[in-house]
Order: sequence, then C-alpha cells, then structure tokens
Amino acid sequence: MELPMFASLPLTALRAFESASRLLSFKAAAEELCVTPTAISHQVRALEDWLGVALFERLPRQVRLTEGGERLFRSLHGALLEVAQCVDTLRPQRSGSSLTLSTTAAFAALWLVPRLGRFYAQHPDINVRLDTHCEVIDLHQDASVDLVLRYSLDDYPNLYGLCLFDESFGVYGSPEQVALAAQRTPTLISVHWYNSRLYAHGWQAWCAKSGENWLSPTPAIREYDEEHYALQAAIAGQGLVLASNILVSQSVASGVLVPYRGEVQVDGAGYSALCVPGRERHPPVRAFFAWLREEAQRSGLTPRSAQIA
Repeated sequence: MELPMFASLPLTALRAFESASRLLSFKAAAEELCVTPTAISHQVRALEDWLGVALFERLPRQVRLTEGGERLFRSLHGALLEVAQCVDTLRPQRSGSSLTLSTTAAFAALWLVPRLGRFYAQHPDINVRLDTHCEVIDLHQDASVDLVLRYSLDDYPNLYGLCLFDESFGVYGSPEQVALAAQRTPTLISVHWYNSRLYAHGWQAWCAKSGENWLSPTPAIREYDEEHYALQAAIAGQGLVLASNILVSQSVASGVLVPYRGEVQVDGAGYSALCVPGRERHPPVRAFFAWLREEAQRSGLTPRSAQIA
C-alpha cells in the first residue's frame, strides 16, 4: 500500500521551524519548546537539507526568513492552527471560553465597549479580553491574539477579514457650542495622531468643503492625543471637535453632542475585523465575527465590501 504524502514529513523539524519563524529567534523557540537552541538549529538545518532550500538568513544577531521560508511559515502556521482548533473542539468543553481582541483605545472606549453587553447577552460563556496597545500586531507572529479591529486605508491579502464600515469626519459640539458657532468663530478641538495620513489637514479639508472661514486668522485649537479625550472636551463645552461619525455615534445618540452642519463630511478610511485564515472557524471567533456583522448592519453604515478574503 502506498504511504500518504505526509507520512514522510519531518514533523519535529517542522514544529521547530514554525516556532523559530513565528518568534524570529532560535533561542526563543528553544524556550517555547523546552529544548536547547542548538537542537532548534539542528532541526531547522535538517529541514533545509531535506527541502534543498534555505529557510532563514543567519545574521550576526538575528535570523530572517527567506522568501521560501515565508511561504512555508504562512502555510504551516495556518495548518497547525487549524489542527489545534480542531483538537480543542474535540476535548471536553470547559465552562467557558475566551478570545483576545486587539484594537485602539479610542475604538474600544467609544464604539466597542458600549455595545459589548449585547454580545455577552448572546454568548455569556465567552469572555472578551481587550488589548489596546498602540503597536500594530503581526497576527502571523503573535498567536496570543485571536483577531484585530483595524482602521486603515490598506488591504490585508494574507488575512481573513470582514469590512465593517467606512468612516467620515464631521464637526460636533455640545448643543450650546453649536448654537454659538453660528455667531462667532469657535475654538477648534483636534486630534494628534502619530504617523497618520488620515487626520492630517482634516480641519482644512472640512472648512474648504463647508465654506467656513474659521482658519483665518489663526484660530484657537485644542489638540489631544486620543479621540476619546477630544470628545470629552467637546462634551464639556470647550469647543467644536472634528470627529469620526463612527466614534461619535454614542455621544450623538445620547444627545450630549450634536452635529454642526451635519451634511458636510470629509472621507476617512475603513474599519475591518481581521484574523489569521482558519481562526475564523474557532467557535468564539466565529461568534464574534457574526456579532460584529450584526452591529455593523444595525449601525446602518455601508462598508466597502462584505469580506476581505
């Protein structure tokens, strides 16, 4: 009887390679697999000899995947993840499950957290852990994060994703500040985003579209590092804020902020939910994707497309 193709695969070497590729370190892979760095090096070298191609570039203080190594890692990581998830579904069910979600602090505070009660009402046994650090996470490298919610103009061809909604920017303020803005130039509240192409010159774009002459002479501008601080300043009556229609939605619904010339909007980017291909079938992740789709439809905002990949 002919043996299946996978019968000859060097599984121990492949496991060592996956760990070293994900962590980009033979030492870290050795610690993860409870072996020595020399053992990891030997396993990777044996795999390279078996394949007949180099998988890593050995640099003085680090290793870097070759093009072939990148291809093998993407395929192997996804396959091992799918196997692990399948095995998990076969094990006796624990009392509850969890998922880790990475997003920005502003999106978590202003859009996600106020709505999470509806998710917990549907799935009381799933616990959502929020990671709101600023660093962009490489999901292929960091297996501790199940999915991310990202705001970007970019596409993600190597990830499974759901486009939630597109964003636009308008001007909002407390009812009193909006009324006063019709009589005199208001104080402007803005957000300073690090390394951002999306918010820069936002006030200029809005004023050019609306015809408001608020930027000449130099206006009083209050600048904050995070959107939720800027919105709180606007709610407190400190001026008018240029804000995302997504992030301001709860404040508008409660009446603490109202739009100033709401028909004037400037385009932003889009919000997407993303994960490593295969992880979307993991029950907690699948449930969260389904709930996000419901919330996006509830918002009445039209995304660019239903699915990225």
